Amino acid sequence: MRLAISACLCGCRCRYDGGGYDQYPQLRRLVARGEAIAVCPEVLGGLPTPRTPCERRGARVVDARGVDRTEAYRMGAARAVARACSFGAGAVILKEKSPSCGTYYVYNGRFARKIIQGQGIASERFRAAGFGVYSEMDLARDAQLLAALCAR
Repeated sequence: MRLAISACLCGCRCRYDGGGYDQYPQLRRLVARGEAIAVCPEVLGGLPTPRTPCERRGARVVDARGVDRTEAYRMGAARAVARACSFGAGAVILKEKSPSCGTYYVYNGRFARKIIQGQGIASERFRAAGFGVYSEMDLARDAQLLAALCAR
């Protein structure tokens, strides 16, 4: 099965602070082999890198200055799902705690570094579209999950 993966998990420097993650070389290899596609819903929604940190506040997404960024997050989620569908992906691996990609947890919307149960905008959209949705936490808990996802 083909996968869509949060671009930051593939080492792309698209996080809000201009960073990315280098601890997932297996995810980069999947993209390099054409078995996965890297997507960043926030960038696809038109947000710059770096950008002001954002958090979910109920159904909305606001930045640390109080500016509502919900529409950019919704547009980016729709574009990410469309790209994943065009690629033929059936599952996604997303970055936990992100207001876009959080799969099980997000920050509470008060910029106090408090984590609560919840999903990001793109995670919700991927689930609604019928994708299997996983986070890097799932990969850490289950060493065989990535192999199982790729074998489908």
